[in-house]
This record gives sequence, structure tokens and C-alpha cells, in this order.
Amino acid sequence: MSKIYASMLSIGAYSPERRLTNVDLEKMVDTSDEWIVKRTGIKERRIAADDQAASDLGVLAARQAIERANLAIGDIDLIIAATLSGDFLFMPSTAAVIAGKLGAINIPAFDALAACSGFIYALATAKAYIESGMASNVLIAGAEASSRFMDYSDRSVCVLFGDGAGAAVIGATDDPSAAIIDTKIASDGTQWDNLYIDGGGKNPIREGKPYRPFIRMKGNETFKLAVRALSSDVAEILARNNLKASQIKHFIPHQANLRIIKAVSETLGLSEEQVVLTIERYGNTGAASIPMAINDLYESGKLNKGDLMLLDAFGGGLAWGSALARFGGDAGR
Repeated sequence: MSKIYASMLSIGAYSPERRLTNVDLEKMVDTSDEWIVKRTGIKERRIAADDQAASDLGVLAARQAIERANLAIGDIDLIIAATLSGDFLFMPSTAAVIAGKLGAINIPAFDALAACSGFIYALATAKAYIESGMASNVLIAGAEASSRFMDYSDRSVCVLFGDGAGAAVIGATDDPSAAIIDTKIASDGTQWDNLYIDGGGKNPIREGKPYRPFIRMKGNETFKLAVRALSSDVAEILARNNLKASQIKHFIPHQANLRIIKAVSETLGLSEEQVVLTIERYGNTGAASIPMAINDLYESGKLNKGDLMLLDAFGGGLAWGSALARFGGDAGR
């Protein structure tokens, strides 16, 4: 009997139409285009329409991924959504809402709550389901409407985030040259106060108390922790799979901050040609940033079946993770 591997069969994405540029932000908060570009590498980000929640963005990306995998909704055995800006506070899960909008009834659906690292967590979970034989096709989606949780008077945070969604179908294959090779995920809950959203059980809603569920971040501390954790993480996953940085075709990091990406890339010795960047156009789209970047690569015609990708992400929790995966779908176009 052939060994079963998990494979990324397809990719899809959706970005809202509305653009929020740095010049727009200059009119909203004390900042400048020059400062934002220098500190983050971001020039603009997308903002969901008033009638769009994270699930709506996720559904559009999911439909594209399912179609590109040459599958029907009924072929999906499990849906995992990664988000930090879900439709509801705690329940139902955004994954369940996405499943319902897709018409995927009577299948399991749950959220991977690992903030910006959620897509890597979802990928690791899907890999386990596939390789254990518990599922044949798993839909994973990173979907964010983080503008709903943004304090546009907090210039240290509001310039960073944008909305969008990306999705992938993870399926079974007996071809190791199209497999997800390895995933590595980790967390440090002692550092939770560096990046979080107000509200919930720790800071509950009380009568007469204003409720402001905004993203809060200690920028400098988070930057240092991210560089240290990600540099160590990606070096370790390469080493334990006997791979060198030069063998990576596409390094696809979480698009949080251009300085973080450059620091990790330089530590690994990666060339500019290996690094995939979309941060200039989309900003930090949380759990959606990696699949959106993969989709941009795919639609540009630069992603081919068997290409080796190194993915890495860092987010609230604190949580981080990396993955080595060969693309298992048809060539981009």
C-alpha cells in the first residue's frame, strides 16, 4: 500500500475593492506616507465593504480554491478557518459560517485561533487529518476583516492592517514530489500582552462600560520577538529536513513588516528572487497574508507544480510557525 501524503492541491484568494492608501491615512491620524513606507514597507491596504465580514471574504477565496482543485463542495471533508477578526465574538466559528455559505452541511468545521499564524496552524492540522486517513480533502482558509477591530487613532497599529482572504485545498497524494514536507508550530502565552484584542473573558463587557474590541500591540517588543522566533524557527525546519536555503524556490513569509521579512531573509541567506512580497499592496492581512501571497505568485505564472515553498508566520498568542511544502497543483497562469 502506497504511503499517503498531504498536498496543497490549489490556492485561491480575494481582496476587497476599496483601497486605503497612506495618503488617506495622513488625513485620519498623525502619520505620513514616508514614515509608513520606511517603517513597514506598506503603501496601501484593502478594506472590506460595509456588508462584508471575514466569512464573506473567505467564501470567495474558498470557491476559487475548490474550483482550481477540480473538486465540488461535496468533495470537502473538513473546513478550517484561520482568523483574528471572526464574524462573531466566540460562537459560531467563522469556519462554520463559511461552510454554511458554501452549502457544505454535515461536515466538521472549526477555527484555528492562532492570529497571524493561523494559516500555518490550519495547514499543520490539515496535514495530520490527511495523513492519518481521517479526511481526503480539507479546505483551509485565512480570512480577515481586521478593519472592524481597528482604532484609527492609534497610528502604531492602524497603518499596518488590511482585509482579505486566501484559501487552499489540502488533499491526499501518493506523490512525494507534490507533498507538504513538514510543519512546525509553537507558542509562548507568557507574552500575550504584546499583541491582543481587547474584550472577552479577561476584560468582559459590563453594563455602562464602553466596549472597544481593538487590536493592541507593543510594536518594538513584537518586532524583536518576531525576528528572533522566526529566524530560529525557519533555520530549524530546514535543518531537520536536511535542506539548505538555496534549495528553496519561494520563501513566502507572513506579510507583517518589510523589516522583519528582510531580517529573517538575511539570516537565512536568501536572495531577493526567492522572497515573495505583497506587503506594499495589501499590508498585514493576518492569517490571510500567506495564502494571498501564494495566490499572487500563482496568478503571476511563477508557481509551478513541485516548487518548494518555505512558509513562516508570527502573531498574537504569541504563536508562530513554519512549513515546507511543494505545490501540488497545476502551474499558475
